[in-house]
Amino acid sequence: MSLDKFKEECAIFAVHNHTEAANLTYLGLYAQQHRGQESSGIVSSDGVRHYAEIGLGRVSEIFNEDKISRLKGLSAIGHNRYSTQGETQIRNAQPFAIEYSHGPLALAHNGNLINASAVREKLEREGSIFRSTNDSEIVIHLIAKSREPRLKDRVIEALSQVEGAYSMTIMSQDELIIARDPNGFRPLSMGRLGVAYIFASETCAFDLIDAKFVREVEPGEVVVVNDEGLTSYFPFEKAPKKHCVFEFIYFARPDSLIFGSGVHHVRKAFGKRLAKELPVEADCVIPVPDSGVVAAQGYAEEAGIPFETGIIRNHYVGRTFIEPLQSIRHFGVKIKHNPIRELIEGKRVVLVDDSIVRGTTSRKLVKMVRDAGAKEVHMRISSPPTTHSCFYGIDTPARAELIAATYSVEDIKGFLGVESLAYLSMEGMMGALNESPDFCVACFDGCYPIPVPVAEGQMELLEKSLADANAPDDGKQTVIIK
Repeated sequence: MSLDKFKEECAIFAVHNHTEAANLTYLGLYAQQHRGQESSGIVSSDGVRHYAEIGLGRVSEIFNEDKISRLKGLSAIGHNRYSTQGETQIRNAQPFAIEYSHGPLALAHNGNLINASAVREKLEREGSIFRSTNDSEIVIHLIAKSREPRLKDRVIEALSQVEGAYSMTIMSQDELIIARDPNGFRPLSMGRLGVAYIFASETCAFDLIDAKFVREVEPGEVVVVNDEGLTSYFPFEKAPKKHCVFEFIYFARPDSLIFGSGVHHVRKAFGKRLAKELPVEADCVIPVPDSGVVAAQGYAEEAGIPFETGIIRNHYVGRTFIEPLQSIRHFGVKIKHNPIRELIEGKRVVLVDDSIVRGTTSRKLVKMVRDAGAKEVHMRISSPPTTHSCFYGIDTPARAELIAATYSVEDIKGFLGVESLAYLSMEGMMGALNESPDFCVACFDGCYPIPVPVAEGQMELLEKSLADANAPDDGKQTVIIK
């Protein structure tokens, strides 16, 4: 399959002081499956030792009642992974669980450390041996090397040496530490369930287990939870908030609350702004499921055009499938999407999606809608053109592979084969966010809040190292012939 979307990063979940800590963590990861499907893991603590169950695949594929029963104790942390650093191998799955001089330690991380290579090289020169290619393991080594007497101070010392995005949970045998980077790139929330403290990347995880949302973990905050209760610290130099805007555009579940706003509300506002900026005469508005649904609803309401679920998505496509021996054209797209001809035939269609990355899948979807009898197809995108790679925890292609980085809107329109193509403007997007300056929009304007520490001329190499390994469906780069 081609990468025509930025890929989700990871999900973390943590529980302290609950008799069903492991089971709640399983449910919390299940609710956040959309953030990563490569691997999943849970580590629990009974106050003396750790117990771990970690595997490749989705939550429901890895865990069962027998495995959950082996995860003893009142505390647990969990992780769903989609790799932004490191290969898809069991050695890169999280949480990382180790034994060191102070006892057992486990860590789960959502984000990306942009100075990971330099820190790792330094640690290796000093004798550290790594078992993974994951940047998160660096923090484990930094904690282990610290001479500070308390875990909280060892964690703070370790995090003071890294740069980038992190929402992180660290568990010893009797203590839970939660940390968020000073810019607050990735979401992280705190909840309560009776006397238990709960932490999750998204609040939809709280809803499943009937936990009450308390507040977000603040950017730059370190939270310590133990038998004495909860203590909060702000040990790092204050930095401007730079929340990832793509969480609202695509990543987060619509029923989550992140960065102080409901995802559904913001996504719908993007669609309404899109309709105001870029109206078109049409008979129906059809979303690209599932990512374009809420924005399409907003577009249809604002434009006064009927909303139709004209494309059905197959939600049961597994991680692998067997293609017929006789090749079927565009099989990868067809197995996931199918149009409803009676809603499309003879209609002028507005096709709404949240973003375009390479354009390969969008082109095939447009053809699918045309083959279903659409009279006209107008593409509307509820975000600005994505022109730059992300270095803060999102798996993105190298910039050269982003279609909007190389070609004009008019060129892309021709490549997609649509009557018109329009993106939400930067002004429209920020207007829907109440002109807040608290967002990172580097994937649209290239203004990175934390400078990427590479020598001049080497940005492309770093982008490529962060890019997804999958090629487009035909194994070739996207090419537009003018």
